[in-house]
Amino acid sequence: MALMNPRLKELICKIVYYGPGLGGKTTNLKYIFDHTSPTSRGELVTLNTQGDRTLYFDVLPLNLGTIKGYKIRFQLYTVPGQVFYSESRKIILRGVDGVVFVADSQQERMDANIESLEDLQDNLRQYDYSFSDLPYVLQLNKRDLPNVVSVEEMKKLLVLKGEPVVEAIAIKGVGVMETLKEIAKLVLIKLKREMR
Repeated sequence: MALMNPRLKELICKIVYYGPGLGGKTTNLKYIFDHTSPTSRGELVTLNTQGDRTLYFDVLPLNLGTIKGYKIRFQLYTVPGQVFYSESRKIILRGVDGVVFVADSQQERMDANIESLEDLQDNLRQYDYSFSDLPYVLQLNKRDLPNVVSVEEMKKLLVLKGEPVVEAIAIKGVGVMETLKEIAKLVLIKLKREMR
């Protein structure tokens, strides 16, 4: 459940962008950061790892209102996608309120998508998180490239529980904000249910 800060009257929700290396997680967060008012977001923190990056920043959307008098703040994270950073991914998932899985639509990246999706589920199990109850959105990124798998085929391979699926070209901002809105909506629905 979201962290509660009674002093600031805020609920802090953690959303993690997960997926294979170089699939577009960082591009999503950078686009969101660049297109969010500086008064509504914190600093962008980048932790460079060998061949990949982990990003973090928080954002306070102005139009989400309150829940029981608490403002909603989202903290957005990416995880390093490279296989050998499994422990880092697991640590970043601690306390997660919602996950966006950023799948790379290129044919040659399908195995990496499936492997990363299995890694996500393994890491969630280690924290005893119920994947079936976790707010979750699947983003099909890089839809503008010539060697992409069809949306239908990607859904067959990657959809796990009837989650929302958003087609994206993160480098151009296509589908990025739609993905964020979808995961934010699911997180807020769950929060409201838990705070009854």
